[in-house]
Amino acid sequence: MLFYSFFKSLVGKQITVELKNDLAIVGTLVSVDQYLNFKLKDISVTEEDRFPHMISVKNCFIRGSVVRYVHIPPEEVNTQLLQDSARIEAREQKKG
Repeated sequence: MLFYSFFKSLVGKQITVELKNDLAIVGTLVSVDQYLNFKLKDISVTEEDRFPHMISVKNCFIRGSVVRYVHIPPEEVNTQLLQDSARIEAREQKKG
């Protein structure tokens, strides 16, 4: 749930989602669910010459299982908060 909570805090921010088929999509995060499926708006593709069919697409839904990486702007990452949350979650998993 740590990553789900983290990505929920990025709603409205611009992110880049790199898929397992090497397609990288840049867009504004609209929503994310517990399966880490992403909904993006105002998207663009980083390599339009390789994926010309994606030029006309403006919104998309990305299934979490096809995501390789999610690139986040450094100013959006609070590393201290992430470390604290990871420690708390690890502690809770040890208890259960």
